[in-house]
Amino acid sequence: MTPALISPATPDDVPVLLDLIRALADYEKLTSTVVATEASIRESLFGASPAAEAIIARVDDEPVGFALWFHNYSTFLGRRGLYLEDLFVTPAWRSQGIGRQLLANVAAVAVARDCGRMEWSVLDWNDPAIRAYRSIGAAPMDEWTIYRLTGDALRSLAAKASSGR
Repeated sequence: MTPALISPATPDDVPVLLDLIRALADYEKLTSTVVATEASIRESLFGASPAAEAIIARVDDEPVGFALWFHNYSTFLGRRGLYLEDLFVTPAWRSQGIGRQLLANVAAVAVARDCGRMEWSVLDWNDPAIRAYRSIGAAPMDEWTIYRLTGDALRSLAAKASSGR
């Protein structure tokens, strides 16, 4: 296990975060979908109303991974939860415990904030991640399917709100 220095991301880390986000997109074969910019990352993480938080793992000052999360809410628990949007370790540093260190740090945030649960999604072909998550006791939510609205479909539904339909 390689010990990494895990620290909260700062505004100075925005270029590093964007590089790591692009590397994650490349790994997930989604490079063409990345439209985030340094300005949008800076505003959404460090602006007047931050939407998410991030930590960065470094080994000898080299950024080797990150985790980014935000809070959600469980009506059944009556408490907020923590949703891990992304966890990524660069290929050269995988299988050295850095992903687990990042995950443990995010779990510590969830516990410190009295979150009722911590959740995330994983691509069904990402066997190394699935094995790692199961090894720490995470359980897949097989009976749930994620739905997503984007682009024209999202705008079309939103338009119905203003038209009263």
